[in-house]
Amino acid sequence: MTNFSVRPARAADMEAVHRMLQPYVMRRILLGKDLVVLYEATQEFLVAVDERDEVIGCGALHVMWEDLGEVRTLLVADGWLHRGVGRAIVEALEVNARELGLTRLFCLTFETAFFERRGFAEIGEQVVSPDVYSQLVRSPDEGIAEFLDLAHVKPNTLGNTRMLKRLA
Repeated sequence: MTNFSVRPARAADMEAVHRMLQPYVMRRILLGKDLVVLYEATQEFLVAVDERDEVIGCGALHVMWEDLGEVRTLLVADGWLHRGVGRAIVEALEVNARELGLTRLFCLTFETAFFERRGFAEIGEQVVSPDVYSQLVRSPDEGIAEFLDLAHVKPNTLGNTRMLKRLA
């Protein structure tokens, strides 16, 4: 069995992340991201790499508010599924979230069983105070609109489940 490790992404990794993302975009599982957007978010990403330092998985942590972050763009190469890569990435993202002082992590996913095993649970409508909502709703970020369950992102989120984890 080949080993892998998880490390912070480098700008040079983002083309591989973009290539991994495309099949999921085509199947409407994940939202497409232009390569320039991925480069701009490099510092949010962790990548899993094999022994040759080839990218085999990725995930990003996006800070949404003082205590709230989102796990984004969690991907694992087909040949590496069910080998602990996704779990390792999420665990490393949680470490980063705690280091940033976050106490809650959000995700929007079709993979509910995977996230439930990591301690996430489905959420309802009201997960932030009205004051925080009034601030978040001003953000141009699509992920925040998805978190708030705003109507204009509904076509992109149909079938996805909004989930939240409280960090210890």
